[in-house]
Amino acid sequence: MTEIELWTDGACSGNPGPGGWAALLRTGTHERVLSGGEALTTNNRMELTGVVRGLRALTRPCRVRVHLDSSYVKNAFTNGWLDRWQRNGWATRGKQPVKNRELWLELLEEVARHEIEWVKVAGHSGVELNERVDQLACAERDRHAQLVAARAGV
Repeated sequence: MTEIELWTDGACSGNPGPGGWAALLRTGTHERVLSGGEALTTNNRMELTGVVRGLRALTRPCRVRVHLDSSYVKNAFTNGWLDRWQRNGWATRGKQPVKNRELWLELLEEVARHEIEWVKVAGHSGVELNERVDQLACAERDRHAQLVAARAGV
C-alpha cells in the first residue's frame, strides 16, 4: 500500500467570510498541491474541505498520514465525536444539529478508503509544510476576498 503524507490547512477572513483551503500530497519525491476557496464560508468548513479534497485526489487506497493544525477535524476522529454525532442522529450533546454535516459525510467516505493516521501540528510554529499550506490557503482566501470586493464595486 502506498504511503502518503497529506498536509492541509484552511483560512477564513471573518467567520463567515471569504475563505481558502489547501492540501499538499507527498510520496517520496513526488508532490501534488491543491487549493481553492469560497466567497462566504467558515474556517471550519475550509479546514474540512482541505482534508476532503486531499484524500479525494488519491486514486487508490493508501496509508495516509494527515498533518493538520485543526483540532476540530482531528478530534472528531480521535475523540469519538463523529461516532457520537452519528449515534445521536447528527446532533451534538446540546441537541443541536452538527454543523458541516455534508462535509463530514464526504470526509467519512474518503477516510473509509484509506488507512489514516491523524497528526496534529501546531499552527504558525515554523513547521515548513504546515506554513506552506497555510500560505496557499491564505492566498486563496485573499483571492476570494478580492473577487467579493470587485463584485461589490469596492
